[in-house]
Amino acid sequence: MNDSADDDVQPAAEMEARLRAVTIGEPEVLQGPVRLEPYDPRWPAWYEQLALRIRRALGHTVVRIEHAGSTSVPGLTAKPVIDIVLEVPDSTDESAFVPQLEHEGFVLRAREPEWFEHRLLKHGDPACNLHVFSAGCEEADRMLRFRDHLRTNAEDRTLYAGTKRELAARDWRYLQQYADAKTEVVAAINERATRAR
Repeated sequence: MNDSADDDVQPAAEMEARLRAVTIGEPEVLQGPVRLEPYDPRWPAWYEQLALRIRRALGHTVVRIEHAGSTSVPGLTAKPVIDIVLEVPDSTDESAFVPQLEHEGFVLRAREPEWFEHRLLKHGDPACNLHVFSAGCEEADRMLRFRDHLRTNAEDRTLYAGTKRELAARDWRYLQQYADAKTEVVAAINERATRAR
């Protein structure tokens, strides 16, 4: 592994305090490098399997559900974790969706009231990050616009893949540090995605 990347983002103590403020349970410490894999054509099927379980559990509470993140972009290197964007009527009303999702094997891991009232639930098999927002949330729209742009823009897809590979080769204590280190490139791609609409 290459040099530590702690200086590239928040100081370690500040990062840990931020994570502890939003994480339910202990923040997960990485046990090795960030693992990226070549695109796997099974990922869309894994999404469909998870989406079916979510729809079955929540019924009409599902306003919108979409495959997001790198596993939703054919040809893109990714962590083998399915990212799903789920919109519900009100993400602060956890009683309307968390117990039902827990019955399907999801675990509530983060509550971020200051960031679009985002709730993060995780699932183990297949591995999934379920991002829950209130209906009409601009961040959900941004995540899906980013996905759609990468699906159709080979230059930005290559740029993003290269950035991820470079950052994955560094030492990180928390996965969030790796995610934060991509912010500048993600913002630039998002700007181009917005202009291209």
